[in-house]
Amino acid sequence: MLIALNKPYGVLSQFTGGDGKKTLADFVRLPGVYPAGRLDHDSEGLLLLTDDGALQHEITDPRHGRVKRYWVQVDGAIDDAALKRLAQQVVIGEGASRYTTRAVRVVPIAAPALPDRDPPIRVRREIPTSWIELAIDEGRNRQVRRMTAAVGYPTLRLIRVGIGPIDLATLDLPPGRWRAINAALFRAA
Repeated sequence: MLIALNKPYGVLSQFTGGDGKKTLADFVRLPGVYPAGRLDHDSEGLLLLTDDGALQHEITDPRHGRVKRYWVQVDGAIDDAALKRLAQQVVIGEGASRYTTRAVRVVPIAAPALPDRDPPIRVRREIPTSWIELAIDEGRNRQVRRMTAAVGYPTLRLIRVGIGPIDLATLDLPPGRWRAINAALFRAA
């Protein structure tokens, strides 16, 4: 079984132990499914859940090259130099946890038509924001946020819109809703 959930902002990517915060159990009431990867509490968008351990591994292991696409609102008017750095090489972390990464693809985009976030993104009239679509084939802890911060444009809003062949836009899922997906379609791509 493969489930696509449009995870709302403020939801933990786990079923138990929310300590007062919303968890996946507030939205998906199916026994035996587990998240294939994570989205931070403060990130939104596509989260896949499955009851198939091999499929979970295929979705999350970077060796399978499953590209994850994000719409990212950043603080400031992002410039070509920052976009180029994101696509070529960004060093993240310090000491033993330091690593080099890059975006598989990064392009500026117009502000997407999205439902308002609750709570809303802070607004500073003097500082513009901009949107990019960024794709990665890894999935390290807070990787996209660390990448944009490393090039001088902190992330304000992060929405995962695709994993491999599965695209949130074609699923037409509002935040908090889920749908079963044919796992063979995912494996065939």
